[in-house]
Amino acid sequence: MQVERVADTSCETGEGPLWHPDEHCLYWVDIPPGKLHRYNPGTDEHELVYETPDGSPIGGFTIEANGSLLLFGGGGRISRWDPRNEAEAAETVVDSVAGEAGSRFNDIVADPEGRVFAGTMPTDDHLGTLYRLDTDRTVTPVVEEVDIPNGMGFTLDRTTFYFTESEARRIYAFDYERATGGLSNRRTFVEVPEGDGVPDGLTVDSEGYVWSARWDGNRLVRYTPSGTVDREIEFPARKVSSVTFGGEELRDLYVTTANVEGRDAEGDGAGALFRVPDVGVSGKAEFRSEIA
Repeated sequence: MQVERVADTSCETGEGPLWHPDEHCLYWVDIPPGKLHRYNPGTDEHELVYETPDGSPIGGFTIEANGSLLLFGGGGRISRWDPRNEAEAAETVVDSVAGEAGSRFNDIVADPEGRVFAGTMPTDDHLGTLYRLDTDRTVTPVVEEVDIPNGMGFTLDRTTFYFTESEARRIYAFDYERATGGLSNRRTFVEVPEGDGVPDGLTVDSEGYVWSARWDGNRLVRYTPSGTVDREIEFPARKVSSVTFGGEELRDLYVTTANVEGRDAEGDGAGALFRVPDVGVSGKAEFRSEIA
């Protein structure tokens, strides 16, 4: 299967790719320096479009109903940035989350009702937490004591929520209550063997299969709805961090990677953005948040 390097960036931790259907572009972040990148497949050009003023991290983002981007940063800070007014500063939406001053957000997903599920990284004092940000901007912890919260998504019928705990090497499935955003009945959907990389970001395609990025495993893995391996795609980068579908018909996979130790150690494509054109199945439009 053809793997194309479409943006030869050298992101320390390229993450959180999302296709913006209003702009026909792909956005992704480099987490530690707080940089937001954009790739335009129509012109085959990429650019750095936003940096946090203080160099603080951006763990991920959602696309708001009005097309702006909701950025999830350090210390529990959440802000809104509008790509149609690039020169304007980001507007603070939530200043902080109690107990997360020394942490940062890591992976983010909007739900069908415009809420957002957002995980925070472990610190020296505590493990990570999965929070739910409701449309009235209240923040509620929903899964605690998580050793690196990561990739999330929903089944096609919107009754099950997938959630990755990277250091536990598991992708969980929860019963999801759309009316309240409640999660219950946690069970293991996939457990990755030792020495086979670490599950990271994920997306769900139009057939209900789960695509999971494999950090330190140099590949994507597609799982059936029952959790068995369907196929794998390898990349010239050891740390494959996240994946989304993009393009006008959502038939192209876009994949982020990380360059933590340098390309001699991490692979020739470490830190770059990749595209796998027309993988034989389409994605589904990501839900938009309705917070800001």
